[in-house]
Amino acid sequence: MNFSQRQPEWHRIPSVALNHIFDYLNPQDRRSAAGVCFSWRHALFQKRYFRNFRFQLDVGCDDQLAFFHRSMANLAMELIVVFDFQNAVHIQKMRGLLYKVAHCDNIQKLRFQTHNVGLVAIGNMHSEHLLAIEQCFVEPLILFLSRKRQPCQLLDLGAIEALSYYGHDFLKAMGKPQELLQLTLASIKYDPSHYPILSLDSTLLQKCAALQVLSLDYDTLSDELLHTIQVLPLRKLLIAVHGLDSEEHPDVSETAWSNFSDHFSSIELVLTLVYAYEAIALLQHRVLRSNMPVTHVRLLFCEKMNAEALDWMSLHYRETLRSIHYVDAPYKYSNRMNSSRRVSLLQDPFVMMAWRCKQLEEIVVHGYLMDPHNLVGIARLRGRQLKRLEVSMIDWSGAPLLNAYNEISTLLGQQWSPISFDKMPPSLFYDNDLRDQFVYEMLRQDLRQ
Repeated sequence: MNFSQRQPEWHRIPSVALNHIFDYLNPQDRRSAAGVCFSWRHALFQKRYFRNFRFQLDVGCDDQLAFFHRSMANLAMELIVVFDFQNAVHIQKMRGLLYKVAHCDNIQKLRFQTHNVGLVAIGNMHSEHLLAIEQCFVEPLILFLSRKRQPCQLLDLGAIEALSYYGHDFLKAMGKPQELLQLTLASIKYDPSHYPILSLDSTLLQKCAALQVLSLDYDTLSDELLHTIQVLPLRKLLIAVHGLDSEEHPDVSETAWSNFSDHFSSIELVLTLVYAYEAIALLQHRVLRSNMPVTHVRLLFCEKMNAEALDWMSLHYRETLRSIHYVDAPYKYSNRMNSSRRVSLLQDPFVMMAWRCKQLEEIVVHGYLMDPHNLVGIARLRGRQLKRLEVSMIDWSGAPLLNAYNEISTLLGQQWSPISFDKMPPSLFYDNDLRDQFVYEMLRQDLRQ
């Protein structure tokens, strides 16, 4: 072969020259160049090319796990771990993975993602189950959190109930709590009517001087805790409501919320009810307070439409409420308000929200029959300020309304029609596991926004 016909031997480029070439490339081109050959790929994996890098790892994929241990463990700053909490093999893998994470100073942000709430209720767990959780999760997590060099900045327990009960231990183990930016302790309960209540020392939160995002179960809240966290630079507080226990958990007072809202004038307060079959009926009496600066409301699979609570919110959160999600199974027609409630309220609660709440930008309703006249009314009241109007069940039993969808589209400034059943998430129907997955994703979405 003539010299002119020889193929370039790209793999022989000196590493110093190759590094200079990579330095000139943008991230996308650099990743493309890494596909040329092994030596170019090897040149990609340097810390300066992976600043603030987020890596998502599926524990069920052995190739990903091996790639993480081989190439990414010393590069990623944020690690998202996806695993099945019901899978014993996954749990055993988590132990080695978390110990590896604990010894990687570059990893300062850790998130868990799962889609089920566990095999059994926490109160019925045998000692071997609790021991496995402590050995595979709690012990390596405490080691990770205790680091003082490159300390933890974000801890998201993935709404896993079994881990949330160690919240006090995790906070106590923090090597530098003043570096923590986000803490997620809210959970999804296996049995939302019966579960232990996390006891949290509010002074431990007080040490988290840089904390911006905090999620908690409602049972953890108290007047003292609300007062304590006022020293923090919070921009978002997420509260998950499950059950209500009057004996163990006194209601948070109006005064405490008034002081909180005076201090946090622009905070995002996301209130989420998850499988709260009993709490939904007492929402406006036991949980809601007129001085709560609620910005987002999520009512997820509570099997009841508490129209009075929605109307109460529209009266008291007219200056703050931006988003309302009501989601339930579409086959539960009991969610439709009966005629006596319609008479007592005179107006649909979602229409009243559209009228009263000046900041309202999003209305999502599944599992509740909406009158088309009310949908047109909502569109007329909010206009293009309403960025999202999503419904799936329309009640056409009343007087006909011609061209309703066209009018709504014109008013909202975007093409609009209800979500058809075949395009609805399967989780809104009968599958409990998929429903858990939907709830987990909703909680994660609210954290990200």
